[in-house]
Amino acid sequence: MEIAYGVEKTAMSLRDYLLMLKDEGLASIPGTAAEILDDEVRSALSPNKLNVNRWVEIIRAAHAVGLPSTSTMMYGHVERPEHWVRHLMLLRDIQRETGGITEFVPLAFIHENTRLYRRDRSRPGSSLREDLAVHALSRLMLDGWVRNVQVSWVKLGFDVSLACLEAGANDFGGTLMEESISKSAGATFGEYVAPEEFRRLIRRIERIPAERSTLYKLQNVYSTSAEGESKDSGEMRPSFSTGENRLSIFPDAAADCAPRDVPARPLSSAH
Repeated sequence: MEIAYGVEKTAMSLRDYLLMLKDEGLASIPGTAAEILDDEVRSALSPNKLNVNRWVEIIRAAHAVGLPSTSTMMYGHVERPEHWVRHLMLLRDIQRETGGITEFVPLAFIHENTRLYRRDRSRPGSSLREDLAVHALSRLMLDGWVRNVQVSWVKLGFDVSLACLEAGANDFGGTLMEESISKSAGATFGEYVAPEEFRRLIRRIERIPAERSTLYKLQNVYSTSAEGESKDSGEMRPSFSTGENRLSIFPDAAADCAPRDVPARPLSSAH
């Protein structure tokens, strides 16, 4: 939405506006405001946001000028499972074309303080079954195209986030300083969490914690549990096969945002 607003205010073309931002130091963009990429759902959920075609146009244009993006989907409101599938298929099609998506982040709808819920126009957020299903479906449908599936611990809490890591996700998300959007909607998480606490949680599910940059350059692998633990750097190739060493990753609060070339196609995760 911010990019669309900038284009409108400057009267620049979309491509020229993105190139200007890149020239000034922008190295990636968030793929937020996606909600559900279905205009019928969007008309009920977020009628003032971009329509599907405009969202896709902006993401494709960003990738075309060398600005990678995240991708997201908000679920647990008025949508149905078939909307999840169509949303993921569209993201997969974009990735086949551009290779510019760094990760996919399912976002559970926080309903408590929203007008939509208070007017009885949505269900009361997602169930645990839906949380697990969405993360598992994301891994299956995006496999070979979008390597990283991130949990939103701010929305899910730690216990459900760990379950979703077991269901197909590989990224625990960021440490944050303070989050306000989800909290204003009724979420009870969103305060700063120290990296050591993330590492402790990740080890609860017998995974190896690793730290990454914004664009998924592996910074450190914490292969032992003691503080002052060994750190190994290298190319990140997370595995989800039972019995193998599995990485669960979280970004550094001061992530490396240096521009990089967008790969033609990301490597597939091993299963």
